[in-house]
Amino acid sequence: MLERLNEAMDHIEQQLGGEIEPKDLAAIVLTSEYHLRRMFSSLAGMPLSEYIRRRRMTVAGAEVLAGRLTLLDIAVRYGYSSAEAFARAFRAVHGLGPGEARRTAATLSSQPRMSFRLVVEGSSSMRYRIVERERFSVIGHHARVPLVHEGMNPAIAEFIRGIGKENLRDLEALSGADPGGIISASVNLPEDRAEGGELDYYHGVATTAATPDGLDSLDVEAGKWAVFDSSGAFPQTLQHLWRDVFTEWFPSNPYRSRPGPELLRVRQSADGSEADAQLWIPVEDAGR
Repeated sequence: MLERLNEAMDHIEQQLGGEIEPKDLAAIVLTSEYHLRRMFSSLAGMPLSEYIRRRRMTVAGAEVLAGRLTLLDIAVRYGYSSAEAFARAFRAVHGLGPGEARRTAATLSSQPRMSFRLVVEGSSSMRYRIVERERFSVIGHHARVPLVHEGMNPAIAEFIRGIGKENLRDLEALSGADPGGIISASVNLPEDRAEGGELDYYHGVATTAATPDGLDSLDVEAGKWAVFDSSGAFPQTLQHLWRDVFTEWFPSNPYRSRPGPELLRVRQSADGSEADAQLWIPVEDAGR
């Protein structure tokens, strides 16, 4: 896997002046485009599209400062149809326009070329199992919220408070499928998993029964799931679990993620500082 990821990084370098299609990179890595985007953002700490943009503007910035080509020639070389479009992309990375950078010999930002190497970790094991599930639904309450990588998500916390404890007790009584009890479902996440991107969040229960009036419903297709159990400080342990699934478990196991909701069941301690969690990730065999 690491060797193929590095081959994909080589392809990006060779195509900085042309089109770079995520589907071509996925073919090099022998995985799906969906899984490649998910895994890259977890490994690299930034979206694939952002890395490509930064690398392109890093190389273009060196040419701007060198002064051998016109700004329009550099724009065309790196795939921009106009100097204005190139200037916008340049400013987004470097904080100033290419003309100003050339006139003042400004200090520019540099995105180093990325490569992946093996780091021996995994001193603590991950508890997981693979299960097959028939079609079911998550019923409850739905909101569109921003993605937060570290710490409490204020939008989700406020949304849950708004549901009310009595409504949550009534909702829990409708639980009729595994994972039992109150769960959350996150779906329609941004492909690049960028901080601040929006997702659809459901707070409810899993069931095969019809949806009662007044509740939202999320249909979940039949398929295979990887189920992870974890315990520790809340919410840090849960957020690190998501990260570890994509940076450690997927590269070491013959599965890849597939489109679908990510399900989470949390049981917090009395003071809310600790939690037992169960995370469900939709997967498929990597050879498909």
